[in-house]
Amino acid sequence: MFESLFYAVPALMLAGIGSAAYLLVRRARRISRTWAHGLTAEARCLRMFTTTSGGGGDTSVRTTVHHVYEFTTREGRTVRFEEEDGPTTVLEGDVVTVRYLPELPGRATALPPARGRLAVGTGAGLVFLGVAGAFCIGFMAVAHMMFSESAGLLP
Repeated sequence: MFESLFYAVPALMLAGIGSAAYLLVRRARRISRTWAHGLTAEARCLRMFTTTSGGGGDTSVRTTVHHVYEFTTREGRTVRFEEEDGPTTVLEGDVVTVRYLPELPGRATALPPARGRLAVGTGAGLVFLGVAGAFCIGFMAVAHMMFSESAGLLP
């Protein structure tokens, strides 16, 4: 029973890592598609705020800038969306160009096209997740060898 935890916990972590990798790639593809094929509209920044995470002891603090934008689609529909990691130079009341897909206007982006930056960020995220996944697999392999040895299954 106790040994199963050494397999179940890393397996659950691997499932989470796989899910995170899928979501990361899906987000990158959606943003890239929006940049390439999206329609443009003028949007007004309704609100700008920051959130912080981390901190305490020796850990670093990460500050994330959020913007809330509102725009009108070509069909006349008013859409409001929030976006993270936008430029700190955009303030409340500023007008910016947004790109959106007609079928997903709520997933618009005010980020200017930067395919290289998107590729590097996605690649770095996938490398990090790959290292975490490799650690989980290595942990399970070592646990398997230890339990097999203690049970007398290995010479």
